[in-house]
Amino acid sequence: MLTSSSLSPDLIDRVAYREAMSHFAAAVCLVTTDGPAGLRGVTVTSVCSVSDDPATILVCLNQSSAANVRFEQNGVFAVNVLADRNEALARVFAGEGNLDVEGRFAAGRWHRLESGAPILDDALVSFDCRIIDSRPVATHRVMIGQVVALAEPKAGGSLVYRARSYHVV
Repeated sequence: MLTSSSLSPDLIDRVAYREAMSHFAAAVCLVTTDGPAGLRGVTVTSVCSVSDDPATILVCLNQSSAANVRFEQNGVFAVNVLADRNEALARVFAGEGNLDVEGRFAAGRWHRLESGAPILDDALVSFDCRIIDSRPVATHRVMIGQVVALAEPKAGGSLVYRARSYHVV
């Protein structure tokens, strides 16, 4: 198994890698949590399905934000897949406007399912998850969650991020 300490930082230039990855089109999601450690939400594009039996999702969060530890401490997260109508909310949760956590959540309408993590009312679809594994890998924390509930899918165009811009598919 590869660990962070076994990876060589000299393989690929960081700036070149980031530029190349900017051309990777990805769905824009809000990953949220709530529980004893408190409320937290961030805009991410690093989400993928791991398995459908059991239903499992992987999310990567940057460890540079100390507040992201709340996800692991709460033991739950929700992946809210954003629609074209949610671009302003994606920007808010990415840090535009420098709002505090309450201000960010006030910009949307939310409900709860099984885990208690915030579910965005008008997301295309939301996955409510309990963390079954979490580990640091380089600059990020990789969290794997078992899906415990699904929000009803809604119509709309998909919000994607590519070349450092939001787009609609």
